[in-house]
Amino acid sequence: MSAEETAEETAEEPAQESAERTTAPAAADSPAARLQALFEGHRLTPTQRRIAHSMVRRAADVPFLSSVELAELAGVSQPSVTRFAVALGFDGYPALRKHLREVAPAEQSAASASYNEYQQAVEAEIENLRHLAELLADPRPVQKAGRLLAASRPLPVLGLRAAASQAYGFAYFAAKVHPDVRLLHEGGTMIHDRIDAAVRAGASTLLCFALPRHPREVVDTLAYAKEAGLTVVTVADSAFAPVAKVSDLLLPAAVGTGLAFDTACAPMLLGRVLLEAMCDDLPDAQARLEEFDARAAARGLFVE
Repeated sequence: MSAEETAEETAEEPAQESAERTTAPAAADSPAARLQALFEGHRLTPTQRRIAHSMVRRAADVPFLSSVELAELAGVSQPSVTRFAVALGFDGYPALRKHLREVAPAEQSAASASYNEYQQAVEAEIENLRHLAELLADPRPVQKAGRLLAASRPLPVLGLRAAASQAYGFAYFAAKVHPDVRLLHEGGTMIHDRIDAAVRAGASTLLCFALPRHPREVVDTLAYAKEAGLTVVTVADSAFAPVAKVSDLLLPAAVGTGLAFDTACAPMLLGRVLLEAMCDDLPDAQARLEEFDARAAARGLFVE
C-alpha cells in the first residue's frame, strides 16, 4: 500500500458528508442506486470512498470484477479493496461480490454482451438517466436548489475544465429569466476576486458543476466561496465526489465512462431541471421569456 493510502486509511470520514444528497425509495431499482444505499451509513476512509466512487461509476460491471480489477479501477491496492469490503460488514471481497451478483438483474450480463462498445456507451448513459429519474422521484432537493438560485442576486455559476460547458449552458439559459447571472468558467488567480465581487453585489448562492477529473482549483474555489458566506449548490458525478465536503447541497448525476472521454448527459439534464425549478421561484420568468420571444421575432433573430 502506498504512503498516501496509509495516511488516508487512518482518517475515517462518514460516507455521508455534511452536504445534502438526493435520495428516493425508487432509486433502489438501479445498480448505481443499490450501491449508494449499500455505502450509506458506513464510516469510510478517503481511500474507501475512492473505491465506492469507482464502483458507482461502473455499477453494471462491478459484480463481475475481481478484487485486483477493482483495485486497478480505483487506483488503490488490492488489500484496500479487502478492507473496504470488511468495512461494509462482509467477510471479504468475495462475499461482497457474491452479494452484488445476487441483487443484480439476471439478464444484465447477457444483454450487455451483445452490444458493441458504442452501444454500450449509449446504454450506460441510458442507465445514468434512469438513475437520475429515480432520484428525482423526491423533488425536494431540486426544489430547494431552485429557491436558492432564484433568490441569489447575482447568481455566480462555476464550471472549470470538463464542466465548463455545463456551466455555460446553464448560464446561457438562466440569463433569459434571472436578472444577474455571472459565469465563472475560467480558472486562475482572478476567480476569487470575482467571487468577492459577487458577494459584495449581494450574491447568496453559488451553483457549481463539477465533473471528473476534478480540478483541485474547483475544490479550493468552493471552500473559498463558503468562507465568503455563499451557499454552495453542486451538480457532481457522484455523492462521493471530492467536492462533496465543500458543498451545502449536492445533486448527483453520473457520467458515462465507456468512451475515451466521459459523457455527461445526466449532468446536462439535471442542469435543465434546475433551470425549471429556478423558474418556478422567479415570478416574472414567463414574462421575461415572452419579452425575449417578442424581441427576437422583431429582429428576425431565428429562421422560421
